[in-house]
Amino acid sequence: MKIDWDRRHCARRGHVTYAPDDSRLRLRLHAQTAVGDAWRCLRCGDFVLGEPHGSGPAAEAPLVPRGKVLRDLFILRFLAIERAVRGVFIVLVAVAVWKFSNSQDAVRRLFNEYLDVLRPVFRHFHYDLDNSPVVGTIQKTFGYKHSTLVLVAALLLAYALIELVEAVGLWYAKRWAEYLTVVATAAFLPLEIYELTEHVSGLKIATLILNILAVLYIAIAKRLFGLRGGRKAFEEERRSASLLEVEESAGLEVTAG
Repeated sequence: MKIDWDRRHCARRGHVTYAPDDSRLRLRLHAQTAVGDAWRCLRCGDFVLGEPHGSGPAAEAPLVPRGKVLRDLFILRFLAIERAVRGVFIVLVAVAVWKFSNSQDAVRRLFNEYLDVLRPVFRHFHYDLDNSPVVGTIQKTFGYKHSTLVLVAALLLAYALIELVEAVGLWYAKRWAEYLTVVATAAFLPLEIYELTEHVSGLKIATLILNILAVLYIAIAKRLFGLRGGRKAFEEERRSASLLEVEESAGLEVTAG
């Protein structure tokens, strides 16, 4: 089932109407009804009762995302939410590492006490905790220096900050955020691939695929790094769409040049 992005957005956020100065366009965008004046929405094309939200030259009509542009905005905001969730999670991990660095000995003693209690239970189920990879990894962390753990916490916070900045920029469809997302995400792809060679999990595979698709989609769809004409073509595409908004809504034939 094809999604009507225009009407879907108007249903959630409301219509956008505009009264152009050009009398021909104004006549085509305006309708008189038994209950009052109505103006055509620049996004979905439906007539809406009431005064227009704005007026002026057709070239100064508001930029109203519609169709493919609106779909792209939805995808960017999905990625923004994913980045925000990941950033918050990394912040929590960084705080946990920092707290652990300040009470490393106490945590070690508590862990060993619980290990002594659980060892007979797991032995009953024929599981050797002393040779468990998970237990071994945790025990290794107890040998890390305080300064090393603090550095890890600081690096995690820096990474989380990048994720959160990406999230805000993508939510508002900022071009600098699209570049930042592509560069930062691509930089971590080799590390994610290396982690898969160490241990394969469904979450790691899903994360890797999502990040690869995000890099390809943003770079190609937004014409980054000179792709598909680069920034000039991107701006011309946006400007062309914005200049045609009123004319297309009015049903006029568009002339080149």
